[in-house]
Amino acid sequence: MDKVRRSEQEWRALLTPERYRVLREGGTEPAWSGELLDAHEPGTFRCAACGAELFRSEAKFESGSGWPSFFEPVAEDAVELEEDRSFFMRRTEVRCARCDSHLGHLFDDGPAPTGQRYCMNSLALELDPDEES
Repeated sequence: MDKVRRSEQEWRALLTPERYRVLREGGTEPAWSGELLDAHEPGTFRCAACGAELFRSEAKFESGSGWPSFFEPVAEDAVELEEDRSFFMRRTEVRCARCDSHLGHLFDDGPAPTGQRYCMNSLALELDPDEES
């Protein structure tokens, strides 16, 4: 996968201020506010910054956390994980492997088969619905 590299000025020109705050500054949207929280149609969730495929709708589940949650990415190399020690906590940050944008965090309290919960910001994702046959 080719990495997407842009200056912060280029990212600001491409993204809305809200998306820039989440994707490039590591912000978090308020719980229960995201447009994709209740999205249930079949499709692929892509990075809102670069369009990389990140999650399939089949991996989405209702976590009750207030953010869209998935039990696995579309491929192991679709996301990168980093230790996050902000706000006096130890968490695992999830970033887009293609453009290094902040997506959300990973927790070990998800359902089978992985036991993981990729807790993502709706602002970090775009749903690309499957075409109907």
